[in-house]
Amino acid sequence: AGAFGADQRLVAFMQYLRVIFVSMTAALIARMWVDTSGIEAPAIVWFPAIEWMAFAAMLAVALVGGLLGRLCRLPSPFFLGTFIFGTIVHLGFGVEMQLPQWLLAVSYALIGWSIGLNFTRPILRHATRALPQIIGSIVALIAFCGGMAFLISRVLGIDPLTAYLATSPGGMDSVAIIAAAAQNVDISFVMALQSARFLVVLLVGPSVARLVARSIKE
Repeated sequence: AGAFGADQRLVAFMQYLRVIFVSMTAALIARMWVDTSGIEAPAIVWFPAIEWMAFAAMLAVALVGGLLGRLCRLPSPFFLGTFIFGTIVHLGFGVEMQLPQWLLAVSYALIGWSIGLNFTRPILRHATRALPQIIGSIVALIAFCGGMAFLISRVLGIDPLTAYLATSPGGMDSVAIIAAAAQNVDISFVMALQSARFLVVLLVGPSVARLVARSIKE
């Protein structure tokens, strides 16, 4: 958003609110099919033993992937470049990588601070005034994806929960956790469709955003 001239603070507000709504909806729908009362959340190992070759490979993929993304002029170059390069290195060459939980938490904190510290009272007031429209658009998006899930379930013969989780508009981490907790969900199908959706949005989104911005100015 910031790279293409959009207000990244308002975009972040809308995106985070969407993730909250989508994750809660997915959890409620999954609850209709899956009894999770006896499932305990796995313990998080914050400081695991460092496997130096795998850890170095992860850092190298992050650095080289980001540089390749810039050279290829990809949208979201540091993310998408690392995503593609990491997939090739891991699946094509079998390179193992290690991302410790402490480093992941620090990375999330830095991203959150970089966005949250840019919020001001005017942008929060603007977001509050636009809240009904934002919620309405999120509900419409969830309903549309639910309709797509219904079609996929009927046409391809996939169970409804797998189809819904696969077409859920965001909240990939939450969707993965819900899918893993369910016994009859095809996790491979869910994550494959979620990853494809994410890549398509990253590749097509900037062009659509520029087209919309140009049409508004005209």
